[in-house]
Amino acid sequence: MRSLTRRFNQWTAKLLDLPQDVVMDLPRMTLIGNMQLYIENHRGVLHFSSDELKLALSKGRLEVYGKQLVIRAILSEEVFIEGTIHDIKYIP
Repeated sequence: MRSLTRRFNQWTAKLLDLPQDVVMDLPRMTLIGNMQLYIENHRGVLHFSSDELKLALSKGRLEVYGKQLVIRAILSEEVFIEGTIHDIKYIP
């Protein structure tokens, strides 16, 4: 059933020319070098420190590891961090 729903959402996105991240409620990440990361479609901050950020997603979580991490902006579904980013992990 999940596979059928996923295929339907992908088909709908293509038919209506919509970004798949919007239709399938996926996170969108923009990484600039290893110094800035902008994440859309998150569901909240689970943990934050100067070397680790954990975000809840609609399907899993996202973990960002680095040094001197700072949250520059945070909104209900968007977060912008700066620092030296070493690793990004998606955990379903």
